Amino acid sequence: MSSFRWIYDLTIILYALSVLGYFVDFLQNNRKANRIAFWLLSIVWVLQFAVLVFRVFETNRFPVLTPTEGLFFYSWMIVTLSLLINWFFRVDFFVFFTNIIGFILMAVSWFAPNSYVSPQFSDQLINELAIIHITMAFIAYGAFTLSSILSIMYVTQYNMLKEKKVGKKLWRFDSLGKLDNLSYLLNVVGVPIMFLSLVLGLIYGYKMNLAPAIFYDAKVISSFIVLIVYGYYLYLRVVRGTYGRQLSYWNVAGLLVILINYFLAATLTEFHLWY
Repeated sequence: MSSFRWIYDLTIILYALSVLGYFVDFLQNNRKANRIAFWLLSIVWVLQFAVLVFRVFETNRFPVLTPTEGLFFYSWMIVTLSLLINWFFRVDFFVFFTNIIGFILMAVSWFAPNSYVSPQFSDQLINELAIIHITMAFIAYGAFTLSSILSIMYVTQYNMLKEKKVGKKLWRFDSLGKLDNLSYLLNVVGVPIMFLSLVLGLIYGYKMNLAPAIFYDAKVISSFIVLIVYGYYLYLRVVRGTYGRQLSYWNVAGLLVILINYFLAATLTEFHLWY
């Protein structure tokens, strides 16, 4: 990324200022800081998109195959989904909470290795099917992450109401029903995308003669655990009719599973980098 490193550095700086603006708004209910933070985050999205486009031309592939690229794309997905949800549903504080995680991912990507994929690996594993598999996985990660954050907001507001901590900050969390429904909606999107990503990955692994090792790869196993966790969330909601705090706690636990899958399992896998 050396040819456009200045864009990358500028993006991190503006991202940090945006998160700071949302933090000021969170502490002081400062609408002016909120508006500034929103426009800074919008600029961050444009710059991130520009980096992705430049990276496509630089590498002649979609940039998701190295640790830096994976973390960067994950961060971009969080920014994209948080801006879309904020635009259509207007959930206060949601963008602040989601982009704390997005900024951390972006900052970690700055230090992550960004070596090019070796020619031998490229000959075997880089084609359109592999790129689609990885990209869909990141879209699912983004949906699951935001869904879990909405559940964290639900639990936080529920506890504030239970302790009768009524104030401006409480009402800006939006209604419990809205937080619960948006969390559910994101999982409805994420589960089938994650399922299709895993199916495509297994098909590609079989095509590339990686079986049977791929079936007991740590990353593959942990990815199926992620799918099971969020699939069970849908089962609880749709079949069992479970709502509210109990379901939110399960969804929050799902975020921990994602982080384990993304960071820990990636160190134990033979076929994956950080995706």
